[in-house]
Amino acid sequence: MQVTTARFLVVLDADSTLIQNEVIELLADEAGRRAEVQAVTEAAMRGEVDFATSLRSRVEALAGVSVDAFERVRGRVEPTPGVRALTDAVHERGGVVGVVSGGFHEILDHVAPGLGVDRWRANRLTVADGVLTGQVQGEIVDAGAKARSLAEWATELDVPLRATLAIGDGANDLQMMAVAGLGLAFNAKPAVREAASLVIGPHDLSDVIPLLP
Repeated sequence: MQVTTARFLVVLDADSTLIQNEVIELLADEAGRRAEVQAVTEAAMRGEVDFATSLRSRVEALAGVSVDAFERVRGRVEPTPGVRALTDAVHERGGVVGVVSGGFHEILDHVAPGLGVDRWRANRLTVADGVLTGQVQGEIVDAGAKARSLAEWATELDVPLRATLAIGDGANDLQMMAVAGLGLAFNAKPAVREAASLVIGPHDLSDVIPLLP
């Protein structure tokens, strides 16, 4: 049964935060196009290009990849050290853990539950005849969508924004970090470290535990 109220809310980015990987790069490996996708990912993380535009261009590079690749990619995902200690500590203190990601439900749906995540939101890839079409379904989860997700979940859980923590590493996380009561830069790019309330990590999410309410 889903929790309906909480003492506080912690919302994390997924790629390079909840997990150590960039999932779109793992998928691009399957298409033999990792290098070009990685270059666009880095530019988007630094805030040099619009996230939605960059995501669409990167997903186009995945066209033709079989859905069988999802299972192989899931097997390569590496949880960030300390993530389970953090989620356990949040739950022990009466909090809820959310993840909002510019990545993909096809991977996060299988990874998030085992890491103690209570709710999550991500993009979905379009599939036809068992292969990726190179398109994203519906509205893209960008910086604005991340900030809205944090605010919506806080309202649903009756948690004031001052009792929310946002943890991220890239420019796409800045809006949700600004909305949260505490914005934490983890394994982050320079612009994100400069904007954050605090800089933590870069290697172990259990560093967040002393900051929990």
